[in-house]
Amino acid sequence: MKQELQQLVDRGEFLPLMEEFYTIQGEGYYKGTAAYFIRIGGCDVGCHWCDVKESWNADLHPPTKISKIVGNAVKYSDTIVVTGGEPLTWDMTLLTSQLKANGLKVHIETSGAYKLTGTWDWICLSPKKLKSPTNEIYLKADELKIIVYNMNDFKFAEEQASKVSDKCILYLQPEWSNRDKMIPEIVDYVMKNPKWKVSLQTHKYLNIP
Repeated sequence: MKQELQQLVDRGEFLPLMEEFYTIQGEGYYKGTAAYFIRIGGCDVGCHWCDVKESWNADLHPPTKISKIVGNAVKYSDTIVVTGGEPLTWDMTLLTSQLKANGLKVHIETSGAYKLTGTWDWICLSPKKLKSPTNEIYLKADELKIIVYNMNDFKFAEEQASKVSDKCILYLQPEWSNRDKMIPEIVDYVMKNPKWKVSLQTHKYLNIP
C-alpha cells in the first residue's frame, strides 16, 4: 500500500500537505490581499534561516488527495497561494488544473530549484544560494524576492535580477531574525537602486499566520 501511495504522490494525485489556512498575503506584490495558503511539505534547499523548517521532511506530512485540497480551498478565497517547503519538488499539474477549473487564481512561492510544473497566474521566485533556479523559471517569474540576511546578499540579488525578464518586479526582503540590522541597509540600497522595492513580512507585524 505504501508503494501504491508513493506512486500517487509521484503523479501529483496526492501531495504531502503540511497545512492550509485562510489569511492575508503578507509579502510581495499581493501583500494585503486575502488568500488561501496551501503549504506543501518537502524541501532539500536547506536555508539555515528558514522559518518553516518543519516543512522540510515530506514524510512528516500526510499524503492528501488533490480533490480534498481543492474542495477546502474553494470555500474560502478566489486567490490561492501554493507554498512550502518547496512545492515544485512535486508535480503541480493536477493541483493547479483543478484549482483553475474552479475559477481560482493560482499563485506559487518557489525557490525555482526544480522543474516548473503546473499553470500559474503569478510566480514569486525566491532563489536560494544553496540550489540555483532552473533556467526556465527566470523568464516566467512575475516577481523576484531576495531574502537579505547580510550584505553579501545584495550581490546575489543583482546576479539574480540580471536573469529575469524586464517585466519582473524586484523585491528585497529582510530575513526576519536579522531585520533590525538589515532594514536600514535595504532602505539605503533601494534608494540608491530604485529598480528594487522593499518587501516586508507584514503578516508578522500584524501577528497573523
